[in-house]
Order: sequence, then C-alpha cells, then structure tokens
Amino acid sequence: MKPVTFVDQVRIQVFAGNGGNGVASFRREKFIPYGGPDGGDGGDGGSVFLRASKDVASLLDLHFAPIVRAEHGEKGRGQQQYGRRGRDKIVPVPTGTEVRDAETGEFIGEVLADGDRMNIAPGGKGGLGNLHFQTSTHQAPREFTEGTPGAVRTLRLTMKTVADVGLVGYPNAGKSTLLAELSSARPKVAAYPFTTLHPQVGTVVFDATHSIRVADVPGLLKDAHKGVGLGHDFLRHIERTRFLLFVIDMAGSEGRSPVEDFRTLREELRLYNPDLAKRPYEILANKMDEPAAKENLKVFRREIRRKPLELCAVLGEGVPALKTRLFKWFFPEDPLLEI
Repeated sequence: MKPVTFVDQVRIQVFAGNGGNGVASFRREKFIPYGGPDGGDGGDGGSVFLRASKDVASLLDLHFAPIVRAEHGEKGRGQQQYGRRGRDKIVPVPTGTEVRDAETGEFIGEVLADGDRMNIAPGGKGGLGNLHFQTSTHQAPREFTEGTPGAVRTLRLTMKTVADVGLVGYPNAGKSTLLAELSSARPKVAAYPFTTLHPQVGTVVFDATHSIRVADVPGLLKDAHKGVGLGHDFLRHIERTRFLLFVIDMAGSEGRSPVEDFRTLREELRLYNPDLAKRPYEILANKMDEPAAKENLKVFRREIRRKPLELCAVLGEGVPALKTRLFKWFFPEDPLLEI
C-alpha cells in the first residue's frame, strides 16, 4: 500500500480554549483586617486560527492529526491578578483552503493569499473576579463568574488550487509536458493514465514584473462531474482559475475523436459548475508532430468552428506563441517584451 503523500480534503475537530474562572479573594494585610475584594479576572481562552501558507502543499498534516486544540485561559488570582490568556493555536494550510461546517455544509470562509488568517474557533471569555461586584452597599462580595466555554466545531477543509490558468484535458493529452515547458514546474511525465494524481502548479515568468500561475489538473474522464475517475476531487482545483486551456490530443493516440474529447470536456465542466463553462478559454491542438494530427485538425476546425493553437509540447513547438497569447490576455495594456 502506497503511503499517503497528498491530501486535499479533511474533516477536523477544533477545540478553542475555555475562559478561566474569576476568583473571589479579599485583601489581607497587616493592620488591614477588613481589606476589600481583590479577586482578579480569568484569562480568555485561546482561539484556533487557520493561516494560509505558500509553503504548505496539502492538508496532509491535518489528515494524520485531525484534532486541534487551543490553550485554556488561567483562572484569576488574588491581589487583582488576572489569569494568563490561553495561547492561540495557528494551523498552517495551503493557500486556497475553503472551510465548511462538516454537518450542514454551510460555507464559513476561506484563506486565499499567503499570510491570510481566519479564526475558525473563538476562545471563551474569562470570568469576572469579585472585585467587579463591590458597591457602596455591598462591600464584601463573594460573587464571581466562571469563564465561558471555547467554541467546539467539526469542520471540513477543502483545498482548491489558486492559479490563473487551468489546464484541462483527458489523461495523456500532454498537460504535464506542457506545464514543464511553460514553467519551472517539473511534474511527473509518463505514457499511462493518471500520471498526475494531484494538481501541479507552475509559474510562467514573462519578465521581472509579469508572471502567472498555471495549474495542471489531473486528467478528466466522461462523467467526471459524477465523480468518475476522482472527477470531483480534480474539478474543484480549477474553480478559481480565470482562464482555461483545453489540451486536446489531436493525434487521437488513445483511439478517441478529438472533437468528442473537446465536447465531453466542455460538458463535464458545465455539469459540475455552470460558471466554468463561461470562462474564457483557448484550445490547444497538441501532438501535432504525429501523422494523424493534420487530418484530425481539419475535421476539428470544421466541427467546432474555432481555430486551435497548434503545438507539440514534447518538442516545445508552439509554446512561445502560447506564452505570447497568455501575456496579451492577462496584461493587455502592457508592452509585450521578448518571450
């Protein structure tokens, strides 16, 4: 059995710290036999925070340690001493992590950018010491209040890749090879289905001030919107992209029609999330070095009525032209530097 190395969805329980109790105490000093109340307040309980970090690749740590606790506040003490506040628990998670109630599915929030923080379980409030209950007619109060409990929640965390561009295609269409050519990412590349088992993200650097992030989503299959081929797990990683690149095996090397491949991919996106079908996109005719590709491209252009960008990712052919198109789409007002 292969060890688990990537997790993009977990169910966790979080326990914020309870507030410490206030205390009933009276000042006792030599020559002051009837000192007034001096009971301090309890400390607030610690809260549980998520913090987005670009250095965290998945939710693997929470998969193995799904119970998270913050520290309780200390109780108050005499001489008007307040209890120490409980330490917060800060949990690093990948950028793009979404939080929902595990029981109801209610959306709670998300952390998108590096450094974003979110309080997912507020700590309890410390109780009041008897010092607060002294009045002109009640000089020796023994009342105090207990701290309130910290929040306890069961949550589902889902990692959704944060990228500008999503590569969409069938297994072995050449997405991983293309990502390696476009960026510094080095995804595993081989000629068998599902080489990419989790999203790979690479950065396309145009110059010192212009760059975009591109996500290679594991290959989709027909009925992916129903979960076939881990469809749901894969599709959610392109929900936040702004632009889609459909990578089509124009050689039909797996025995499928490129036209049907494209239509199926578009339909799967629409059925999973109608908004995805409205995203701007480009069609990439990959594997144009293979014999059947030219004829298939003619049929494709006639049926789909769009002109794909021709390329051969494995040889790097057409990649500079693709970079130019991406630059113009994302930075339309900026001068195009040499790519």
